[in-house]
Amino acid sequence: MDKTVVVESTDDGVPTLYLPEMDEHYHSTKGALAEARHVYIEMALRASGKTTVNLLEVGFGTGLNAFLSLLESQQSHRTIAYTTFELYPLSPEVTGKLNYPVLIAPECSELFYRLHDCAWNRPVAITPRFTLHKRLEDLTRTTIEGVYDVVYFDAFAPEKQPEMWDEPIFREIYDHLSPGGILTTYCAKGEIRRRLKSVGFCVERLPGPPHGKREILRASKID
Repeated sequence: MDKTVVVESTDDGVPTLYLPEMDEHYHSTKGALAEARHVYIEMALRASGKTTVNLLEVGFGTGLNAFLSLLESQQSHRTIAYTTFELYPLSPEVTGKLNYPVLIAPECSELFYRLHDCAWNRPVAITPRFTLHKRLEDLTRTTIEGVYDVVYFDAFAPEKQPEMWDEPIFREIYDHLSPGGILTTYCAKGEIRRRLKSVGFCVERLPGPPHGKREILRASKID
């Protein structure tokens, strides 16, 4: 996959990756940083209200969501156990071209690269408050372990990766959420909202990031 990815700029100055073979971007071209902060940090991590968080990300990708979550753990004194599924890791050559540390938090450059360089398939303490467990697995062919408070659902779009958006995936996630746990995603399609509701989620449409998508979805487990 690395051979075909192209680094592209987005409207907020933070780049993303484009996959020509899928005609798909890793982040919104309207603003990669703005989207990640709004959809996942503000509407999920902060909205959870918890200071100790078990967090699941579907799609590690460029590591942008994980990096922002690590920064949030430092700024707000949250303790985060971060688990992510990624079947196609990016090479250091590609992640280096994104220049995320310099653009977002130069003082934490080493931590960004540790997120990518650390071992797979076991928990690794990146900081005293942030532990990362990268699972090199296909979520459609394995099972989720543990109980989570927050889920970042950041798979490629449903028309590009339909198997990731099927009801069995959402049911598996719902069964591994704590009471009051929440899932957010950039995708606000009606069919996705209906599938989330069909497995038990309470789903709300929320405003999207500035200058980006008009709406996003947040799904909650109300027990």
